[in-house]
Amino acid sequence: MNDTEPSTQQVIAYLRELHDRITNALQQADGGARFRHDRWQRPEGGGGESRVLRDGAVFEQAGINFSHVMGGKLPASATAQRPELEGASFEATGVSLVIHPRNPYVPTSHANVRFFMALKDGLPAAWWFGGGFDLTPYYPFDDDVLHWHRTSKAACDPFGPEVYAKYKDWCDRYFYLKHRNETRGVGGLFFDDLNEWGFEKSFAFMRSVGDHYVPAYLPIVERRRDTPYGERERNFQLYRRGRYVEFNLVCDRGTIFGLQTGGRIESILMSLPPLVRWEYDYKPAPGTPEARLYQDFLRPRDWLREMGHSR
Repeated sequence: MNDTEPSTQQVIAYLRELHDRITNALQQADGGARFRHDRWQRPEGGGGESRVLRDGAVFEQAGINFSHVMGGKLPASATAQRPELEGASFEATGVSLVIHPRNPYVPTSHANVRFFMALKDGLPAAWWFGGGFDLTPYYPFDDDVLHWHRTSKAACDPFGPEVYAKYKDWCDRYFYLKHRNETRGVGGLFFDDLNEWGFEKSFAFMRSVGDHYVPAYLPIVERRRDTPYGERERNFQLYRRGRYVEFNLVCDRGTIFGLQTGGRIESILMSLPPLVRWEYDYKPAPGTPEARLYQDFLRPRDWLREMGHSR
């Protein structure tokens, strides 16, 4: 197959296998609960499967979606920067997940990989890959962030020396809450509209990102899952989860796309945490771990260079 002929079926086969692989890895890591599987159909075309684990030993809530949907008209969110595609039909497929651990010392994590194709007169008019993963800790641990970014870099290295820096920077800019003037967490990778490499290389990069999520996240889970915590840490975790809600409902392109295309609401909002709290004008006490999170972790940083990891 040459690079002018993207294959949606190849992408779907990989995504279904990735969906199963991550489900099994997280279920085994939790050891106390199992994923509920919900298959669903979309009236306009396509469907998917949402898998949700609730009240586990490690994960308070974990959700993993697979979707393959079609539509007769691209929504405004997809044509805002591509006016030439207005009126085109579309086909989209992807895997997305958000993990909300129970222990405040275990970070929340998010990942998704996706493929999108716009069609005019039944023929491909445009296609691209997108995705990435990012980490949202509640308590600051340099070793966790270093491991996360080393694994992110390993996902990118086979594709060129500049790739990690480019998509790490894009992640910092994308997962940024302008109304709070802070990053959602410590970043990772984010890419979108990827097609300039041609189909085969672009698809290979998407697979590399998908394949590196579990080795990036589960070692951190294992390291922190049994750390003792109390009411203070739990309250701070619930407060910081509010930022996740704010970002997903106000800023996230995937959420907006899903709502504009009439997607399954339970799957779209599966990323929201099961418990959350807001507090008026909260400020952490100086010198506390909570204050260090704000000072040192919720801003763009070149983690690998600052921590002595050669690039």
